[in-house]
Amino acid sequence: MPKSNIRTRFAPSPTGFVHIGSLRTALFAFLFARHNSGSLVLRIEDTDQNRFVEGAVENLLKVMAHMGIDFDEGFYLDAQGKVQEKGSHGPYLQSQRLELYKKYALELVKNGSAYYCFCDEQRLEEVRKEQVALKKPPMYDRCCRKMLPQEIETKLAEFKAAGKTPVIRQAIPAEGQTIIHDLVYGDMNYDHRVLDDQVILKSDGFPTYHLAVVVDDHFMEISHVIRGEEWIPSTPKHILLYQAFGWAAPQFAHVPLILNPDKSKLSKRQGDVAVEDFLTKGYLKEALINFVAFLGWNPKTDQEIFSLEELVQQFDLKKINKSAAIFDLTKLEWLNSLYLRNKPHRELVALALPFWEQKGINPQTYSKDYLAAILELDFSRPTILSDLGERTKYFFAQPEYEKELLVWKKSDQKDAKDKLLKLHDFFFGLDDSKYEKTALETELKNFISENHFDNGSVLWPLRVCLTGLPASPGPFEITSTLFLGLGKEEILKRIKRGLDKLE
Repeated sequence: MPKSNIRTRFAPSPTGFVHIGSLRTALFAFLFARHNSGSLVLRIEDTDQNRFVEGAVENLLKVMAHMGIDFDEGFYLDAQGKVQEKGSHGPYLQSQRLELYKKYALELVKNGSAYYCFCDEQRLEEVRKEQVALKKPPMYDRCCRKMLPQEIETKLAEFKAAGKTPVIRQAIPAEGQTIIHDLVYGDMNYDHRVLDDQVILKSDGFPTYHLAVVVDDHFMEISHVIRGEEWIPSTPKHILLYQAFGWAAPQFAHVPLILNPDKSKLSKRQGDVAVEDFLTKGYLKEALINFVAFLGWNPKTDQEIFSLEELVQQFDLKKINKSAAIFDLTKLEWLNSLYLRNKPHRELVALALPFWEQKGINPQTYSKDYLAAILELDFSRPTILSDLGERTKYFFAQPEYEKELLVWKKSDQKDAKDKLLKLHDFFFGLDDSKYEKTALETELKNFISENHFDNGSVLWPLRVCLTGLPASPGPFEITSTLFLGLGKEEILKRIKRGLDKLE
């Protein structure tokens, strides 16, 4: 249970898949809350109804649960997979809080910190074009802010008669500065003259992000806001709203952008950006969490491999970098391969099952010992589980290959055929007890030595017969593993097939 007054939140929009950047924000908020024995709130910001995607909340909760990120308040999935709500600061869905936003928007109008705007889209577009032509930043010209009280009453009556509702804009002070005391970037000053009188309540009754986030963070008693640096320019407006309400603002910690290696913004056009994409390809959740934690955060130690528990112990907002984080896929692959190698093989079997099935293999028909032996043999090199089906399919079905591949580089087709004939006789007469890897290696090397063969001319065609590949694990390990799962007959059958190709 939380033991401190520290409260932070993760507040995504339900717009589809979980972006890597969203996972990082959620992870940082989770680590900060757990490190400080505080609370983590999940709030869904769905005020932009045009971007709402059905099932996005359920998907978000599944991904977060899979990654080990849990929430003290907000939403969760029950045993039947239904979205449920918990906590005393709800509702946690913004579309269910519309009356609250309207109440506080009108309070701002009443105290002069906001005003009604009656301008239509045509006028706003004309103003924007004029400002662009003059090479000025496009901002609202505050036309309606200059209206007299009687003019406002008349306009409100006209809008009501027409069944329309004006928007409400924030009244930014004409002079002065607002200072952001950011826990990552330090103090940042913003002149009020560069801040736009943004809309805070739309004509459909829905708030914009700026009003909703301030009202929600206040009433949900959020002490620390952790979010992307793209929100820094909006933060002085939010601070002014807190001041207009007479509320204490939370502390802000803005985290750096995540960029591609070419310094472009991480986006779908450049490749995978959704957490689900990486999980589907076979990246382990532990590797993904470890990797994402280092996107903008540095523990200031030489340690690179962290469990989630170790990240909780080490996490400190002061260790977040100011410079952009580079999404280095090579680093993620290296991390994932490391985690794969350190996983117990029997645990890997369960993780590998769906990736075999994707290749049309039914692993349930094979023994767990055989599947574990395959993984033990082949998992010194792969980087992701989706490689598995292609890399190991020869353990489940006879491989396809061209006969030219059977010929060792220092040999010819006749020699390859001769070696395979002798190998067929050798394996046919080999006692079953000799198929264990160490014993098999001894027996096969003795066979090569006694016949005055060289290793390559014997082991190369054997490897190709068994795998159909020019590169694979060693022939001793492959033969031993195939014997465990498919028996001697399968080994003889594959050598015979190689001989048939050479006829």
